Amino acid sequence: MSEREKPIEPAQVNAWLSDNLANWKLEDGWVRRTYKTTSWKSTLMVINTVGHLAEAAWHHPDITASYAWVEVRLMTHSAKGITMKDLELAKKIEEVVAWQPGLEGGALEGTPQSDQRFSYIKYD
Repeated sequence: MSEREKPIEPAQVNAWLSDNLANWKLEDGWVRRTYKTTSWKSTLMVINTVGHLAEAAWHHPDITASYAWVEVRLMTHSAKGITMKDLELAKKIEEVVAWQPGLEGGALEGTPQSDQRFSYIKYD
């Protein structure tokens, strides 16, 4: 088994998540996060974003979705547990899906949250 597929102890996973991804939790053997969206269109955009990142990483999460939410679950099946593959992909997903360019002070203003016609993610 390669180092990247070595299972990580639950206490270490929880510590890593606490330090790096506060909105992700270790539950029932999965690292998981639910993104709240504002509409079906937003839900599909999140699913497609996660799908793109997963395919690029060649590590695929389980996804469950409804009208206004998407749950992403990661576990390395071949390792029968959580590995760095899961944590690194979770971090990349969080960086992209939760990105709010308007908070960075640059030229990109970000999606208007005050107008439901354009609202996208319900940020934590």
